[in-house]
Amino acid sequence: MHIYFCGSIRGGRQDVAIYRRIVKKLQMYGDVLTEHVSHADLSEKGEDAVLGDKAIHDRDMEWLALADVIVAEVTQPSLGVGYELGRAVAMDKRILCLFRTSSERVLSAMIRGADSQPASSLFQVHDYAEEDVEGILEKYFGELAKT
Repeated sequence: MHIYFCGSIRGGRQDVAIYRRIVKKLQMYGDVLTEHVSHADLSEKGEDAVLGDKAIHDRDMEWLALADVIVAEVTQPSLGVGYELGRAVAMDKRILCLFRTSSERVLSAMIRGADSQPASSLFQVHDYAEEDVEGILEKYFGELAKT
């Protein structure tokens, strides 16, 4: 299984530790195409000095098309993550968004409102506490394996 993980890069790297936890768990279920998002040494400038914006966009769109499922940590607002999610919806991809309620932020209505509620829907949003993230992923991928 190919998994595309989304997390904020240029929007802020405050949540990189939780990204690392999520990616480590995701690696139990498949190949995480965007594992670099969880690297602590990746700055808010991302990989632009090496690759350039167009190359990053084109590579990530190829990975997004290849992905079987998209997992996005959406607590830290990010234009890039929002763009990736919109493109993934257009591709009819399975999407799991994770929002940490302890952040005191309010999740965008465009993300929250896209969750059509049934557990079998392609677009799901799960509120979580940091200590529960692995269990949420276990449940999600367990259900996914049944389909």
